Amino acid sequence: MATVSNFEDLEIWQLARQQAIDIYQKYMVEPFSKDWELKNQINAASGSVMDNIAEGSIRKQGVL
Repeated sequence: MATVSNFEDLEIWQLARQQAIDIYQKYMVEPFSKDWELKNQINAASGSVMDNIAEGSIRKQGVL
């Protein structure tokens, strides 16, 4: 099993980042681009995936 020194090296984190980018590009077009509340909620949710992976990785390493 390979050792991961940084959560950014995790394939799942990289996929979550790409997904967040893809989602961002989709909601920047009409009609979503004018719905500020929906955009903010979607942005927070897609970013939360990366945050949770990072937090879990840090907890597993015993930093927290």
